[in-house]
Amino acid sequence: MTGSDWNERPDGIGNPDRIAPRVHLLALVWRDDQVVAFLTIEPLQPGHVLVVPIEEVDHWIDLDPSLLARLMEVSRIIGRAVDRAFAPEKVGMMIAGLEVPHVHVHVVPMHGVRDLDFANADSGASGEALDEAADKIRSALDEMKGETPPS
Repeated sequence: MTGSDWNERPDGIGNPDRIAPRVHLLALVWRDDQVVAFLTIEPLQPGHVLVVPIEEVDHWIDLDPSLLARLMEVSRIIGRAVDRAFAPEKVGMMIAGLEVPHVHVHVVPMHGVRDLDFANADSGASGEALDEAADKIRSALDEMKGETPPS
């Protein structure tokens, strides 16, 4: 599937098999013409979001600079919403890139460094838990509209 095919899928999240084996379709929290963001089905913490460029690129160092900038900007916006929705000690962000051959940023509410350890992923997260977390993030994004972001 090519990047253009991504936009043609009716579910609006492109090729989920390239990003995750399964994607809970209702967990989409962001979509624009370059980037999507959705809750991962194996969260490190409730509110763990994947921010993904629509263009399929394997390694983040190969991203076009403007797409990398957009990916980071959306990750920052999602991070602010996660912070507002879950009130963690910090919001972590990482690009691991070993799980699937498609760049994706992990945005994770954190209470300690252990919250970024994939060994702690919840492989049994329910669709209801993902829906609830997605609703909190979407509500936070709605509340943030019109606010001036910190510079």
